[in-house]
Amino acid sequence: MKWNWKIARIAEIDVYIHLTFLLLVAWFGFHSWQQYGTLAGTLQGMAFIVALFTCVVLHEFGHALTARRYNIVTRSITLLPIGGVATMEKMPEDPLQEVKVALAGPAVNIVIAFILWLWLSANNVVVTEADLLNNGGPPLYRLMLINVVLAVFNLIPAFPMDGGRVLRAVLAMRMKHHEATDKAASIGQMFALWFGLLGLFYNPILLLIAVFLWFGAAAENQSEQIKVSLGKATAADAMLTEFHILAPEDSLTKAIQLTLAGSQKDFPVGTHQHLTGLLTQNDLLVALQEKGQHTAVSALHLQAIQTVDYNLPIEQLLTRIEANGNTTLAVRKGSNIVGIINLDNILELIKIQNALHKRRSM
Repeated sequence: MKWNWKIARIAEIDVYIHLTFLLLVAWFGFHSWQQYGTLAGTLQGMAFIVALFTCVVLHEFGHALTARRYNIVTRSITLLPIGGVATMEKMPEDPLQEVKVALAGPAVNIVIAFILWLWLSANNVVVTEADLLNNGGPPLYRLMLINVVLAVFNLIPAFPMDGGRVLRAVLAMRMKHHEATDKAASIGQMFALWFGLLGLFYNPILLLIAVFLWFGAAAENQSEQIKVSLGKATAADAMLTEFHILAPEDSLTKAIQLTLAGSQKDFPVGTHQHLTGLLTQNDLLVALQEKGQHTAVSALHLQAIQTVDYNLPIEQLLTRIEANGNTTLAVRKGSNIVGIINLDNILELIKIQNALHKRRSM
């Protein structure tokens, strides 16, 4: 089942919505129907949540377009019920650049809030205390306030918030990058504990924020430590060099034989100079059940296979693998395919590098 749907391509960045986001819009529509009991009220509620998440997308574009100034590619932006996620190849190593990229998102929300304030003022929109108690005020007024809240919330100095990245960048001006990440993650988890305590006594939503901050900080720190372990490793260091490519005319019987004879699970299809697709293990099992083992590979609807250069740094490679649904990628050197690589290969390299690092530390 396809969970992410592409809805636009803006400034060479693909924009996706996750299926669960549509459920959120539907829930708001149902809630608005219960509140207003009219079609107009229902549509207004759904339009408001779409407008809100449009602001979230613009927030992510703030990050993406600022990162582009430093030659950092953003492959996609995905809209989830919890917000937007921009898939960047990497974050800037230079602390000042990271500060600029991190602050660009909240800055967009402040600009949106300011524009809405100007419009409300120009049109003499008056919000009374009764309006605030009844429904929070007019939709544009609420949208203005929420943008301010988004900006402030994102500036909390805790990963994965933008404020956590600003904190890390400031610390990195005085210490090594991985040490700054570790310190910022610890501070972020202190904020998580504080939110958790407040949540126990005041609002349960704060407990969810606490969990989000705690695991976000842990994930960021783990990612940084992995990057340190890998050092300057590239795709060439982790790729599988003993691999097989299926020809389009090969039958699934050959795929079975190669699977059982070795460790390769996914098979590129084509030649070492030109690949036409990828036969994954899951696709193989489905095809065996539906079509039988004598079916030619060319008769199947194959997934597209992405290729990466063998000199691509592991950090960027991980982003590419994640962006392609954690599938297998082909590694090229010049015009030839010289290997294949997936997440398991990278994890094996990490284990080996960690063991060597511990040996050197003894």
